[in-house]
Amino acid sequence: MKKHNFNKLRKYLPFVLVLVAIVCCIPAIADVGNQNRYNSGGGGFDGGDFDIGLLIGWLINLFIESPVLGLIVVVIIIIAYRIMKKKSNDPTIINQNVNRQAETEVTPDFTASVAAEIQGIDPNFSSDKFIGFAREVFMKIQEAWTTKDWKPIRPFESETLFNQHKQQLDEYIRLGKTNVVEKIGIKHCSLHEFRQDGDKEVLVVWLNAIMRDYVINDATKEVLESDPNPDWYMKYVMVFNRKAGLKTEAGKKGTSITNCPNCGAPTEVTSSGQCTYCGSIITNGEHDWVLTDIHSRS
Repeated sequence: MKKHNFNKLRKYLPFVLVLVAIVCCIPAIADVGNQNRYNSGGGGFDGGDFDIGLLIGWLINLFIESPVLGLIVVVIIIIAYRIMKKKSNDPTIINQNVNRQAETEVTPDFTASVAAEIQGIDPNFSSDKFIGFAREVFMKIQEAWTTKDWKPIRPFESETLFNQHKQQLDEYIRLGKTNVVEKIGIKHCSLHEFRQDGDKEVLVVWLNAIMRDYVINDATKEVLESDPNPDWYMKYVMVFNRKAGLKTEAGKKGTSITNCPNCGAPTEVTSSGQCTYCGSIITNGEHDWVLTDIHSRS
């Protein structure tokens, strides 16, 4: 009987191997959505502690005992594989999953405690106004990145960050490419941390957003990287600095990216961050908050 069963197994061994390969691949292809080049994490299928070896052993035994039934199982798995593969590439399903994650994920929000800490030394500080400012800065950065014109964001980035971003953008221009960031929806923005670092005050903001993110050839408009149809769920850390001891002026409408914090004139600045009206360097945190870092978080 054992020899007879072994002969059966040898006869159907190719089918068994195909089945094993398919089963082993299923967890990998089922991980859909939010796996873009920024490695921001995301949802999808997680094999967890599932013992694939037990399943394979059961299927091999099934082939030995009933080859016909084994073949039927193979057909069912192949059909399921094709359905899952199709769904994993369907932008509509991807976007539904991404939006579901964005809506249901709980992000720690320390706005109240951080605002209270800042107001202890700066009574006129408003968390609502600052969060509005941070959201506006984020949107302007994405717009400038897509249009490849970094001058509009010069007033609210530190010199180091501005030069870093400009260098990256100049490389896209040199290569004749555009990194398109569009259909942006901010899902969460909150104050996360406040601290004093020497002669600087540091305010950290957490921001989550959904967006489309892909690279095209400027001449042909051909998509070179990523895909213009799926949404990405991105999570960012934004770090702002200002000179220690600065106070928010009473009655001030709030931090603005359209006016010089020193003289109030429209923000036209030189490449060195100098206001063209009053001559003040407005991008060093000496007059107001300035963005010094922005990066993705997991």
